[in-house]
Amino acid sequence: MAADFEKQEYWHKRFATETNFEWLSTSEEFMNILNDDEDFASLDKSQKILQIGCGTSDLHNWLRKHGFLNVLNIDYESLAIDRGKQLEKAVFRDVCMRYAVADATHLDLSEKFDFVLDKSTVDAISCGGEDAFLRMCHGVKDHLAPGGFWISMSYSKWRFEVDGLPFNCQEIAKIPTQKLRETDPDIFYHCYKLTPKNVYDVLRTERGNRGDLNSQSQITTIEDSQSAVDRKEQNSLV
Repeated sequence: MAADFEKQEYWHKRFATETNFEWLSTSEEFMNILNDDEDFASLDKSQKILQIGCGTSDLHNWLRKHGFLNVLNIDYESLAIDRGKQLEKAVFRDVCMRYAVADATHLDLSEKFDFVLDKSTVDAISCGGEDAFLRMCHGVKDHLAPGGFWISMSYSKWRFEVDGLPFNCQEIAKIPTQKLRETDPDIFYHCYKLTPKNVYDVLRTERGNRGDLNSQSQITTIEDSQSAVDRKEQNSLV
């Protein structure tokens, strides 16, 4: 029987005994992928980071080792939050990062972030259906500061190939899984970088196939609309 990854009851039972578990890759491997990304490498250490679905991973400790302290780790199971604090204190003897119980499919945080990351949280949420997955995606977009981006690791080659995705998506790494036999097929985990679509991206997707984005006046209108969106986002941060 398949595990009920989309249900909180499953995680409560699991986290009652689990102290540390890494999905898909070690945190060190994931950090190596992040460090190879130019946008991540250019982040100031004081910029805001959101980790979604921290679980019992030690990924947050690796962020702190690299100098990032302005990190909010969220999970919708309170036991995971307790484990995260314990893991941080065990390594650093104190707790400097922030933790909160929150549902990734109904994000309602009071701040925006320069960088969002998750390691297979998108896979667990996708078990609840496409609507839940898209709610997560739109929630992440709403919580990104201007210029912010999201990096997500998934076992699925097609995880972000859905209609209505509010992001431009780029695969930035593939991680080969361990084979039991040499004759086994090659299987990879995938790491994606997502940047919010602007107004032009959205309308181009909706209308491009119909060929009605071909006049300068339409393009100017779209650019003006995007400027208004950008101003609104900037004002929300003041």
